[in-house]
Amino acid sequence: MRASLLQVAVNEGESVAARRRRVAGAVRDQAGADLVVLPELWTTGAFAYEAFGSEAEPLQGPTHEAMAEAARDAGVWLHAGSVPERDPDGTLYNTSLVFSPSGELAASYRKIHRFGFDKGEAVLMGAGDALVTVRLPDTVLGVATCYDLRFPELFRGLVDAGAETLVVPAGWPERRRSHWTLLARARAVENQAFVLACGTAGTHAGVPQAGHSIVVDPWGEVLAEAGPGEQVLTVDFDPTTVAGTRERFPALKDRVLGLDRPRR
Repeated sequence: MRASLLQVAVNEGESVAARRRRVAGAVRDQAGADLVVLPELWTTGAFAYEAFGSEAEPLQGPTHEAMAEAARDAGVWLHAGSVPERDPDGTLYNTSLVFSPSGELAASYRKIHRFGFDKGEAVLMGAGDALVTVRLPDTVLGVATCYDLRFPELFRGLVDAGAETLVVPAGWPERRRSHWTLLARARAVENQAFVLACGTAGTHAGVPQAGHSIVVDPWGEVLAEAGPGEQVLTVDFDPTTVAGTRERFPALKDRVLGLDRPRR
């Protein structure tokens, strides 16, 4: 299976509409890949809080339209990162969109863990409440977003729902880049799953971004890692090795806490 992670730069001076067109073209350039992944909030920038309200769009908005067409033109599964979504009731959400190669919306995921410690995203956006998986021909994707990476119980839930490949778009800051790499590897090892973590490049509202998108195998080995700037990280991996890893080293079967077990 071939995955391409598009480490998009979000910089001042480029309008959301221009970036949307540019990224759609970059997705089309990935024809031949099986899966393309974009970062979190690449339309606005994850730290550009003041733009969330003005650039928010409905689920079936302009980003949905542009990414659906790009996925269809390239013939790829597309995790289109996330956008600021405005629900009909007015609530904003950090919402990920996943499209099939025919351009159909296969799934959407509203970010559960909001970052900001009582400011920024944490107060401007509502929280999702549903785990999301997507069945592809060769693997089952588990969908999470950025700050979710710090909460292992979410990923356990995704694995329980059948996930074999965990996809994490992010707008992760450079000052905590060591955590980004560490947590991506930890989520891979403890869940015996592939992790595809796609970050942004550039600077969001004065906050330098980490970049360094990364693909990790079920043993925690880094298969590929990007640098700091805008680039495409492409990697071939075999999702069938997840089942083999879990069979040869069946640690998940020894779980005790967090399971619905009868009390004695």
